[in-house]
Amino acid sequence: MTWITTKACPLLFVSALCACSGERSSTPSAKLGSSAGASQPPNAVAASATGECDASLWNHVYNPTRLQQLTPCLSVTGVIDESDADPDGDQHFLLKLDPGQDSLLNKRNTKKKGGDIVLEIVCANPTKMKKVKSACTGYTNPIAIPPVGTHVTATGTYVLDTHNGWVEIHPVSRLKAL
Repeated sequence: MTWITTKACPLLFVSALCACSGERSSTPSAKLGSSAGASQPPNAVAASATGECDASLWNHVYNPTRLQQLTPCLSVTGVIDESDADPDGDQHFLLKLDPGQDSLLNKRNTKKKGGDIVLEIVCANPTKMKKVKSACTGYTNPIAIPPVGTHVTATGTYVLDTHNGWVEIHPVSRLKAL
């Protein structure tokens, strides 16, 4: 019973806060921040990028129910720390955010991702997972994959990956080298 009250109840509370507050704002909710480790971003740190996101990319997200949308379209800037092709065909990045954007991260990003935000370009590579192939069938993402060390602006949907607990920009709609 102790596990339920100390682990499950706070997790359910955070999930409920995210579900109730995530889609109403162009910036992450302050309630989310106080519960999940992120806080309200300072003005003009992470720009709302309404109109710059391609909603059709959600048709190519494998298992989209695991991603809880916090902000429909957001731009962040930083330096790519890591880049890997995931078995699901997505290109997975870790982005060290520029100063002043740390409020977009939660505790799980800090603990498991070294303080970086996760970026994912869907269908950027051939998939190696049979159950995922239908998400990318007939589609290859045209976004160029920049090398590690590149300073970029990433625009996409700001989400909570409920399977891993960290926040991401997924799917990425635009990635521009600065």
